[in-house]
Amino acid sequence: MLKPIGDVTNRTSEDKYMTKLDYLAVDAVVNIWTPDALQHRPGWRDDFFVGKMGVKQSTSDGVPIDEMLARMDQAGIEKAFLIATRAGPVGHPSCYRIPYELVAETCAQAPDRLYGLAGIDPLDGMKGVRELEYAIRDLGFIGAHFYPHWFEIPPDAAKVYPFYAKCVELDIPIQMQVGQSMNYDRNFPRRSVGRPIALDAVACDFPELKLIGIHVGIPWTDEMIAMAWKHQNVFIGSDAHAPKYWPESFTHYINTYGQDKVIFGTDFPVLDFGRTVDEIDSLGLREEARRKFMRDNVLRIYGLDG
Repeated sequence: MLKPIGDVTNRTSEDKYMTKLDYLAVDAVVNIWTPDALQHRPGWRDDFFVGKMGVKQSTSDGVPIDEMLARMDQAGIEKAFLIATRAGPVGHPSCYRIPYELVAETCAQAPDRLYGLAGIDPLDGMKGVRELEYAIRDLGFIGAHFYPHWFEIPPDAAKVYPFYAKCVELDIPIQMQVGQSMNYDRNFPRRSVGRPIALDAVACDFPELKLIGIHVGIPWTDEMIAMAWKHQNVFIGSDAHAPKYWPESFTHYINTYGQDKVIFGTDFPVLDFGRTVDEIDSLGLREEARRKFMRDNVLRIYGLDG
């Protein structure tokens, strides 16, 4: 695991770490958890994150950005992608939106480390497509993000296609949850509409589109692996599920023939940064495969490697 040298606050990114490796990780799936951002989340937060997912109460109460960066430092994570989430129909008490501007302002506090992802709402139609373009062109976001289950709209639905076309035009990836969804609010159960096989039609219709199926695809992980293996621009995000519980086929894919196709993520605060990296280190990945998975692949996919 990568270790910081003493007090990191006054060090540059080049001399900040003493490492066993010559690179730092990039976390592609991070929820913004500052006190300001939590004001936009509904009241079921503790019931789900603390009660269901086992997040510490102190974390659920909010993590200021300087504390989050310090936690990333301790885990050897250099960069994080913060999601401006759009979760469910506007106006429903169980649903929420994290404003694009709030994420942009937060990223501006550490511009070499934090990057924004623009959540989309398929129900917004062309208004939402224009807002996505605004987030990319004016706010400096680097990609799009979609939660199919929150809208009960699968990835291959017609309502999402205008957003895919805009992503191709802007040359940005879009990541979306695939696999089982949880019941975040017990009073608002959502269907698991994100079967990985739904990405097949999207990838055939938009072969240039960089699609990232996050949350591993569990319980349909092999289906997600099949989509990434079939399509040049379909990738997998490893977030939200603790590495020690990953299906063996997924770990094998990362370590062998899929080593260019999977990116690291935590879905913080669902998974703690340090715990996740420690569990990955326990998997015994090959050095080259680990580097691609933890850093190189995501920088290439998001165009940050140049």
